[in-house]
Amino acid sequence: MDLREQLGNIDIYLVDQLLKGRLVPGMSLLDAGCGGGRNLVWFLRRGYEVFGADESPEAVEQVRRLAAVLAPHLPPESFQVADLADLPFPDARFDAVLCSAVLHFARDEAHFDRMLDELWRVLRPGGLFFARLASTIGMEGRVQPLGSHWYQVPDGSRRFLADEAMLRTTTHRLGGTWLDPLKTTLVEDLRAMTTWVLRKPR
Repeated sequence: MDLREQLGNIDIYLVDQLLKGRLVPGMSLLDAGCGGGRNLVWFLRRGYEVFGADESPEAVEQVRRLAAVLAPHLPPESFQVADLADLPFPDARFDAVLCSAVLHFARDEAHFDRMLDELWRVLRPGGLFFARLASTIGMEGRVQPLGSHWYQVPDGSRRFLADEAMLRTTTHRLGGTWLDPLKTTLVEDLRAMTTWVLRKPR
């Protein structure tokens, strides 16, 4: 089995968390905004208790088919059609919550906060929160503000973009502990993607 078959199209920054020993087999994890499951191949193959949520019924059906092949013991109900601001899971259910390339689709700051509150709610005390999202960090002066944290981005898209102050304020509000410093990748000066990794207090 080659490396791509083992890992799928996993976010390289999630591989970093694996290498740091923060995501180990047996953990329960939620991929919030799972899409078709591109970040889940490794976890499905390796005995994690995997759950997913996505607004797209087609994406959820795709990830259910993937799980049926790689982890047939998982019930289809592990993967749910849901708005991240209203998750169908109980409090403190997961050891880790992953949210990759989703939060910049927030409708406004209130929706962003509701999504974060829900992701935090379903994370157990001591659990790992991992997010990767588009931001203004390193792009100041190259993104055009449209109001309410919406920006015209040089790649041609319009997105809700967090800035460093917002991420730090939200971390403080949630009571999270930083596991890594904020790390931002500039993609050909077209957009910036920031990795945000926290521990929920016990």
